Amino acid sequence: MTARGIIRLVGTVAALCGALGTARAEVSTVRLAKQFGISYLPLTVMEEEGLLEKQAKARGLDVKAEWLRFTGGSGMNEALLSGNLDFASGGVGPFLTIWGRTQGNIKVKGVAALNAMPLWLVTTNPAVKSITDFGPQDKIALPTAKTSIQAITLQMAAEKAFGPGQQAKLDPLTVSMGHPDAQTALMGGRSEITAHFGSPPFQEMELKDPRAHKVLDSFDVMGGPHTFNLVWASSRFVTANPKVTASFLAALEDSLTLIRDDPAKAAALWIKAEGAKISPAEAEALIRAPQNTWTTKPERMTAYLAYMNRAGLVSATAASDSELFFPPPAAGDAPKEATR
Repeated sequence: MTARGIIRLVGTVAALCGALGTARAEVSTVRLAKQFGISYLPLTVMEEEGLLEKQAKARGLDVKAEWLRFTGGSGMNEALLSGNLDFASGGVGPFLTIWGRTQGNIKVKGVAALNAMPLWLVTTNPAVKSITDFGPQDKIALPTAKTSIQAITLQMAAEKAFGPGQQAKLDPLTVSMGHPDAQTALMGGRSEITAHFGSPPFQEMELKDPRAHKVLDSFDVMGGPHTFNLVWASSRFVTANPKVTASFLAALEDSLTLIRDDPAKAAALWIKAEGAKISPAEAEALIRAPQNTWTTKPERMTAYLAYMNRAGLVSATAASDSELFFPPPAAGDAPKEATR
């Protein structure tokens, strides 16, 4: 064999090894996590309908989805950093926290938004008409003190109400608690909890009790609709698994299409999967509520980031919501055939 032939052969073998290496890099088990509440409906529908597995199969991958449950975003971030989770989901606060902390290493970014929804602070203390009325006797339950989107929103509201530098004034009153436990504690009336900064459907269920009333609406704090939940992952995982990531995004679009086209079916899937103690009509009403938008488009996330920069919670900056997310998948990661 000539020298030129040997060089050509070596190049061919190297290219083949590279291709095989890329194929091996795609994981066969995808670990995803969600929290409690109907805001995670797109992921629940994805799980119940096996949409990720279907989209992966259309791209020539045999993938198993492993679904995990967390009560807050901070726990997900720890699992993501330790390599025990591939796709995390939660509120804007926990996402921006890990996004800012990993820009110098694994570069966590957003994969897609899930929705835009208002978050309500509900209390059973009749003396509390606004957040300035909370006192030492009150305790406010929310998913994770200081870092959850509810905690960040409460700090932003406190900054407006009490003045610059006073954003942490209500932090000593906050208690980390999952939404189901917080609802039970608030409405049971036998705990120290007198308020709950929740999410749908817990906030709507609490307000059905005449003892409860709304103190704060996150849409008022933010000046309009904002992203509540999104999905995020590390650049290391997304780079090594482009087809799996493209499959996830396609599955998410399938899920959102089902939710928008058939809210009654989506409500039935969610109630069955979650064992939710609300009627199908109530769940469907929440899905159809005009203030709740099911979309992958992020909204007002940089407004949250600007506050977190100002408060010293995150040092990294971004000029637009799109800078916080991975770019769309390449055309080569499209399915080989239609799945629906």
